[in-house]
Amino acid sequence: MTMIEDNRLFHDAVGRLEKAFQYADIDREVIERLKQPKAVLHVSVPLRMDDGSLKLFNGYRVRHDDTRGPTKGGIRYHPDVTIEQIKTLAFWMTFKCAVVGIPFGGAKGGITVNPKELSRLELERLSRGFIRTIADFIGPETDIPAPDVYTNARIMGWMMDEYSKIKRQHTSSVITGKPIELGGSLGRYDATGRGAYYCIKELERILKFEPSNTTVAVQGFGNAGQSVARLLHQDSYRVVAVSDSHGGIYKAEGFDVPSLIRFKNEIRQVKAVYCKETLCEMVEADRITNQQLLELDVDILIPAALENQITDVNAERIKAPIIVEIANGPTTPAADLILNENGKLIIPDILANAGGVTVSYFEWVQNKAGYYWSLEKVINRLHEIMARQFNTVYKLREEKGIPMRTAAYVTALRRIGKAIEAKGTQSYFHNSSHP
Repeated sequence: MTMIEDNRLFHDAVGRLEKAFQYADIDREVIERLKQPKAVLHVSVPLRMDDGSLKLFNGYRVRHDDTRGPTKGGIRYHPDVTIEQIKTLAFWMTFKCAVVGIPFGGAKGGITVNPKELSRLELERLSRGFIRTIADFIGPETDIPAPDVYTNARIMGWMMDEYSKIKRQHTSSVITGKPIELGGSLGRYDATGRGAYYCIKELERILKFEPSNTTVAVQGFGNAGQSVARLLHQDSYRVVAVSDSHGGIYKAEGFDVPSLIRFKNEIRQVKAVYCKETLCEMVEADRITNQQLLELDVDILIPAALENQITDVNAERIKAPIIVEIANGPTTPAADLILNENGKLIIPDILANAGGVTVSYFEWVQNKAGYYWSLEKVINRLHEIMARQFNTVYKLREEKGIPMRTAAYVTALRRIGKAIEAKGTQSYFHNSSHP
C-alpha cells in the first residue's frame, strides 16, 4: 500500500458518515466527534533477536471512541501496518460494536513486522514487549485488545500474562481471544466466520434460495474464511473456490471443505485435495489468482482477506450478486458506488464480521463474572444477536431504499448518537439556560 492509498483509507472510512447522516436523525455534533480518534499511541518496541542483535519495531494502539463503553479491538502483526491503517480499523470497530449493540467503543493496535520471519521465542518477546509499552493505555475498563491478522490465542495469552505481571494481579479480562485454559471463551475461535454464516442464513430465509444450488467463493482462507466455508459446506452450499495470499483454486463441482481446511492447516498451503482418514489425495482443479477469484461467476462472494480488494478497477467485473464482507474494508467507496449501481447486495464488514467482537464481549463478561458458559450457550446467544441485528439493518434498507452498508452505518450512528446526546450537545446547551 502506498502512502497516498494509506492516507485515503481513513479519509474514505470517515466519508461514509456523511452518506449515513442524512438518514440518522442525530445532532451534527455526533459526526464531528467521530471524525477523529480519541487517543493515538505510537511506540517503539525493542526486541532482542535470537542471535543477540537488537531490532526496533513500530507499534500502535488507537482508541477511537468510548462513548458507549471501553474500547475494543484486535492487534495485528503485518509488515504493512501503519498508523493510518490502525486509525481506520479502530473507526470501523466503533461502528461494528454499535451495529450489533454491544457496550463497547472501537480500538485497534498493531506492530509493523513480518511475524513469519521471527522465531517462536522472538515472537513471544515482541508480544510481551509491546504490552509493556502500552500497559498504561489499555485495561479491562479502558481498552481491551484481541487477536487480528497474524496474531492468535497463544499470543493473546502471552499478552494477558505480561499485563498481569505488570499489575501484580491476574487480569484475564484485559484481553480476549485467549486460550480456553487462560480464560478464553468457548466458541471464540470460529466466531467471526460463524457470525457471517448467520447473516447468510438470514438472507437465505428472506430471499428463499436453495443452498445446494448456491455457489460460494472465499477469498482468504484463514480462520474466518475457513469457518464460514465449513459451516456453509455443512449446509450443502457449493464452495467452488478458495484462496490464500499465494493464490487460489477453483472447481465448478465444489470442494470437500474439511479436506481443504485440514491440508491448509497442516501444510500451510491451499491445495485441491480430498482427505479420508489419514490420507489426502490431489483432485483436479484450476489454479486461479486472488483477483480471478473475485471475478468468478458465483452466487455469493466472500472477501475474507485484507482491505481494498474490490476497487473501481475491478468492480465492473464482479459477477456475484451477493457480497459478504468478512475482511475489514475489502471494498473501496468508489467500488461501492459501482456495485450498488449494478444491483449487488453487499453485507458490509461492520455487520458481517461482527461475530468475533460479539463473542469477545461474551468472553469479557465471563472473565468479569468468573463464570463460564457452555459452547451451546455462546453459539445460541451469538445467533440471536446476529440474526436480530441483521434483520434490523435489512428492514432499514427496505424502508429507506438505501444500500445495506448505509443502513448499517445509520443503525450504528443512531445508537452512538443517542449516547453522545445523553451527555449534552450544542442544541441542548444553546436552547435553554435551565436543565
